[in-house]
Amino acid sequence: MTNHTRRRPLRIAVALAATLSLVAAACGGDDDDAEPADEPAEAEEPADDGDDEPADDGGDEPADDGGDEPADDGGDEPADEGAGGTLKVGILAECEGAFGGFNEDVVAGATLAFVEDGGATPNSTTTALDGFTGANVAGLDIELVGIGCGDDTADRIIQEVRTLVEQEGAEVVIGPLSGDESIAVANYAKDHPEVTFIDGIAGAQETTLQVQAPNYFRFHGDGAQWNAGIGDILHNVAGWETAAVIADDYSFGWTSAAGFIADFCGVGGEVVSRVFPPLGTTDYSSFVQQLPDPDEVDGYFWVVGGTGTNASLEAFVNAKGDLTGDQHAGNLFFSPALASALGPDIAGAYVGGFASYPADIESPEITAYLESADATWESFPAGAAGGEDSPPSVALSFGFGYGYYVAGKALNQALEAVGGDLSDNHSALRAELSSMTLEAPYGDVTLDENRQGIITTYVQQLVLDDESGDVVAETVALIPGVDQSFGGTFSADTPPPDRDNPSCETRDLPWAGNSIPVVDGVPQE
Repeated sequence: MTNHTRRRPLRIAVALAATLSLVAAACGGDDDDAEPADEPAEAEEPADDGDDEPADDGGDEPADDGGDEPADDGGDEPADEGAGGTLKVGILAECEGAFGGFNEDVVAGATLAFVEDGGATPNSTTTALDGFTGANVAGLDIELVGIGCGDDTADRIIQEVRTLVEQEGAEVVIGPLSGDESIAVANYAKDHPEVTFIDGIAGAQETTLQVQAPNYFRFHGDGAQWNAGIGDILHNVAGWETAAVIADDYSFGWTSAAGFIADFCGVGGEVVSRVFPPLGTTDYSSFVQQLPDPDEVDGYFWVVGGTGTNASLEAFVNAKGDLTGDQHAGNLFFSPALASALGPDIAGAYVGGFASYPADIESPEITAYLESADATWESFPAGAAGGEDSPPSVALSFGFGYGYYVAGKALNQALEAVGGDLSDNHSALRAELSSMTLEAPYGDVTLDENRQGIITTYVQQLVLDDESGDVVAETVALIPGVDQSFGGTFSADTPPPDRDNPSCETRDLPWAGNSIPVVDGVPQE
């Protein structure tokens, strides 16, 4: 196995900040809607890179190195071998950039699937990054040929995927993690019909709704889907009439913000300000200044993740005053760990869903899944634990690790269903991936016609624990059957989410007023 994670430096610092991603906001009501005015130009690059250039980006080096030979070596053999041969698998993770701290989490997620379904043995009990050996699924030996090291940029992930596919001979690639990366890899997939790609946990809408690579599959929601229902609750339960949005200026930030905007405006709310700091910004003071003051807006919705979370929140406190739960809400990065850092005043804030249910919902399947993780490794430095050595279940109960686990499970379930048949460019395997119901611990997943997950998502609220006085996350609602069209809001013909799209307008959403309440961890169906 080639490990491209030679640089795994910022793990602790990055993970801490990433865990702190989304928090909440305050009010105000400025006039200007899209101030990001001067900087945004940079932020458009990733999207363009991903869309148009994947085949060329980073292409020069690897292409000459053997780009063409390995594709034949690795790509075609299995087609002839069928069951009983070897399937070469690569993992696209991130070890640098805003989400590099979650390197262990995502590799562990994919690995655990092969441990459970293929009898794999991890090469270390204290890190997932050393890979695994001995996996066999549906008669095929599973060879992990490499772990790609992304940094959340399109250019870098194209270099990494080209190494995995064109040099290491990967026939199936699991990953990537981040939005612009996934757009780039989906475009790359179109040029490599011999390879099957299963997304890790990247949430850009464009990846599947616009690119539509026939060999690219995503068994989780996009960033918009994960925010279904939260706008309805903030408007109709929390009483927000107006909101300001601050979001990372790249494809996932736009998609996640789009879900909130479509939901909040759909039920009659008004988004009065949109501010987009570039991903990786270190000084957020100028962006926070563009937000309305707390007495000018009912609430703030935060979509600032990765290493920007802490810095953006600190900038808000310095410029606008303390964060309070009644004026702030955010997307998936908000966690009890973040809440602890913010203090009890943040109790009351609402949080959009992610790839898995929160910890207050239990089931035999979830228990078995988490126990399986803890039986596989002694511990490793999970990003979900701030980079500290922790039980593997800590990483696997958070969305990043779970997304990669689901991708591995999807591959294995499909391989078993077709008896390991990889012939004709994986045609039977892909037909199975497209049509099957994936049985996963946190709920079954099916795919739409663009091979995009149709999911159940949820809304959480941060509350004070009666006994400990700590801030904990509590599930308040489930929204089943959320598809990428977002109740007909988005399609291949609508503009992909960006700084101006979608517009703020009322619309009928099937879940508005129909979400399933959750009381003490029990859905009230």
